Amino acid sequence: MAQTPPQLPAAYTRYLSGRDEKFIETVRPALQQSAADGLYGVRVRRAPDEVQAHVDSTVPFGEIAEDLG
Repeated sequence: MAQTPPQLPAAYTRYLSGRDEKFIETVRPALQQSAADGLYGVRVRRAPDEVQAHVDSTVPFGEIAEDLG
């Protein structure tokens, strides 16, 4: 039986609002992992030509820290 993806915290949904599909596809897996674990937030690193996202133990659950580089 397929598992239902976890409900994203409101801050995560707001963060994705208005973003292009490529950005969402890159960031969403980390947001979903964070929501499923319920322990830590997500750090998003944005450079001019790439985006990376990962669950980060230094970011509180439900929050997103964004680094520009």
